[in-house]
Amino acid sequence: MPEPSPTSVAPVRRGRFLRFGAALVVLLGVAAYLAVQYLTGGTGVPKCTVVSADGDGTSYEFTAEQAVNAATITAVGTNRGMPERAVTIALATALQESALRNLGHGDRDSLGLFQQRPSQGWGTEQEILDPAYAAGEFYEHLDKVPDYADLPLTVAAQRVQRSGFPEAYAKHEPDATLLAAALTGRAAATLTCEGRPDPRPGGPESVRTALVRDFGRGAFQEAGAAVAASPSADASAGPSSTSSSPSTPSVPSASVSASDGKRTVIVPVPEKAATGGGQRQRGWALAHWAVANSSALHVERVSYAGRVWTAGSTRSEWRDDESGARNAAGEVRIVTGQ
Repeated sequence: MPEPSPTSVAPVRRGRFLRFGAALVVLLGVAAYLAVQYLTGGTGVPKCTVVSADGDGTSYEFTAEQAVNAATITAVGTNRGMPERAVTIALATALQESALRNLGHGDRDSLGLFQQRPSQGWGTEQEILDPAYAAGEFYEHLDKVPDYADLPLTVAAQRVQRSGFPEAYAKHEPDATLLAAALTGRAAATLTCEGRPDPRPGGPESVRTALVRDFGRGAFQEAGAAVAASPSADASAGPSSTSSSPSTPSVPSASVSASDGKRTVIVPVPEKAATGGGQRQRGWALAHWAVANSSALHVERVSYAGRVWTAGSTRSEWRDDESGARNAAGEVRIVTGQ
């Protein structure tokens, strides 16, 4: 059989190369699309929305992952007695540094929500990747800045972060302001989420553990709730829970009731909230926290002060509770699917 001529082999090789190149372009395009969808909260990613309480139509849309981290940052700040302005500064900083994502990488050895560096004394890698710890460290440094609440946000954030691009924080101030108003509880019924469940384990025990992690071990105690030891919650609460309320010796047990195969975690809200702002503000802080964590913790329903949020309902908005179980301002009810 005669050998194929060089002129007949060249087109075959060119054809293979073109097919390979076309396939590579398609794969790169798909990868880029998926990356954009993941980072920006595209189709298929559970979304949350916060709106202005002023009725001016201002809103900010973000992902369920971002909502969980924003809720943690806010809870840690309010438990430290930091004002809403401090929470706004922290949220704007995290939006710029990590897009409110707990990153395991960054410039040089920067890590986490605030891109803190172990080599600069912010803590160990493990500590910095704990969102509650990272937030606590940010607030500790911010609190040392004289008159930080009266400074422009960019100046206050820069004195903590020492960023190479300090003006970049400014563009996040409007969104951070909306988030802070909702998550501190000052702006009632302004935060909603789609609430599609996360594949990770959830349920009432996870809700209770997460509450202790973010709000401290006094989250249930402060209203005179019964306290019971819970080794599993204690182990997962991490170092941040001890810093939030170091005087509490054991992990409190939220009241849990069974109903129609679901479980309700009842979180008491004291008449005189220890964190300031009054009972209703504390209650809405807890209620919004539960909605922000709805995907991760399998939360299906949150009710407070005659309003109710239900996962998967039209726009998952807050509505008047017409179930006949209109709870007072003294408790937040969190219904889980497990």
